[in-house]
Amino acid sequence: MKKTNGSLWLYGHHAVVAALQNPNREKMQLKMTKESVLPEKIIGNTNHQIAFRQEIDSLVGQNAVHQGLALLVKPLPQKTLDEVLETIPQKAVILILDQVTDPHNIGAILRSAAAFDAVAVVIPDACAPEESAVLAKSACGALEIVPLIRVTNLVRAMQQLKDAGFWCLGLDGYAKEFISDKKLPAHTAFVLGSEGDGMRRLTAENCDYTIKLPISDKMESLNVSNAAAVALYEFYRQR
Repeated sequence: MKKTNGSLWLYGHHAVVAALQNPNREKMQLKMTKESVLPEKIIGNTNHQIAFRQEIDSLVGQNAVHQGLALLVKPLPQKTLDEVLETIPQKAVILILDQVTDPHNIGAILRSAAAFDAVAVVIPDACAPEESAVLAKSACGALEIVPLIRVTNLVRAMQQLKDAGFWCLGLDGYAKEFISDKKLPAHTAFVLGSEGDGMRRLTAENCDYTIKLPISDKMESLNVSNAAAVALYEFYRQR
């Protein structure tokens, strides 16, 4: 994927269409193959042109599954946690990711967050990946829907959420209680760590309590994006 003066090329049908339909996204140029031409109502006023597949390959990479679409955009304006907390519904769920650095995983988590009406996904700015075409493609359009909040201090963000009425629940395979056995708080923030190292010590210590997913003993854990989807589904089901 090529970047140009702070902009980036998004690719793939869902990522491109979602970006085109997002009024908060600054669009600069759209390239389409003849087979992938989009309706004018989706393209809107975006500068666009027909391109050969090889030209799009050169912009996003030959191994990228771009489906004949590439869109040059500016990164999304960064929302703050304060802004998200200004308009919280009576029942709301937020995801907090600790040590999750793979853009594919973060993209997949955003997709589940959008599917189950999560308010935001919170990540530490220091070790999280930048907004990228890979992340957007994995999110399948959800990057344009769910705010991805970057914070300098994850523990401080957790305290801010608690002050706003959220309970911070850590997902831990060694927890004593299953998520399905708990009545989840109306304002829940699920905290997830990476599959390998899990949550950092201070992050885990600042959770109100920990819970685990009811999975078979044949597997030690789920991929973090799958674990997030299961947790979000349980909150959605109880709501």
